[in-house]
Amino acid sequence: MDLKLSKYFTGMVLIKRPYIKLEWLKGIKQNYLEKEIQGDGRTRYWIYIKEFKKYLRIVLLEDGETIHNAFFDRNFRKRG
Repeated sequence: MDLKLSKYFTGMVLIKRPYIKLEWLKGIKQNYLEKEIQGDGRTRYWIYIKEFKKYLRIVLLEDGETIHNAFFDRNFRKRG
């Protein structure tokens, strides 16, 4: 799967957070822990990154394909 990345993601997020690996983002729709649709139509996914022992939040644009943001979410609590 080729990743679709927003200009914001490539121009800001990857520069501010160089530890984010693109391979983490592949297959998020099949391997996520939680999913939430925001009021603006964007979708949030959470995955667990073993090497950091943290949860990564990935935000996709309204098209459901383009990755717009990704960051470690200190406040994430797995539901259920």
